[in-house]
Amino acid sequence: MKTGSPSCDADVPDRADHAVDHARIERAAREILLAVGENPDREGLLETPARVARMYAEMFSGLHTDPKVHLRKAFTEKYDEIVLVRDIAFNSVCEHHLLPFMGHAHIGYLPNGRVLGLSKLARVVEALSHRPQVQERMTEQIADLLVHDLGAKGVAVVVEASHTCMTIRGVRKPGSVCVTSAMKGLFRSNISSRAEVMSLIYGGRSQ
Repeated sequence: MKTGSPSCDADVPDRADHAVDHARIERAAREILLAVGENPDREGLLETPARVARMYAEMFSGLHTDPKVHLRKAFTEKYDEIVLVRDIAFNSVCEHHLLPFMGHAHIGYLPNGRVLGLSKLARVVEALSHRPQVQERMTEQIADLLVHDLGAKGVAVVVEASHTCMTIRGVRKPGSVCVTSAMKGLFRSNISSRAEVMSLIYGGRSQ
């Protein structure tokens, strides 16, 4: 396998202050506190609705961004081996209970004459994770973007995450990890290519 990778690009897109109805979130947070039997007017909770509003604006900022924008700038490069970015940390919110899940995404692709700056893959994960999500859908969304918008010959996405909706409530099994994968193109049709990318993802880890 050839070694090498495109250089990291350091450009940071402008972060627009997207419209979020903070007042409405604050009213809802206050109602929740009342509904569970708390007093939202006591000192410790007076600013909690405003904090919750700011938190949701941040956690769901991906609803107001298009992940495709990060794939618009690619570089022509004669490179036909695997490009892999491993251990991209992320946090998201499960849409079923509005509780966080967090973990790492591993993204590999086979270029078809164009390569991305490496930070763009992390930005795609950031945009898709910062919205109400399910891990399975997020995994597929990342892979589909690289196939359709980058035109990669093969895409492999593996996501590992811990879900607080099953670690702090319900079945309460801390330490459990959900693993999802999406294989597209040559990584789906060619067994040896799939084995190579999975080896790159997991082979360098200590047992």
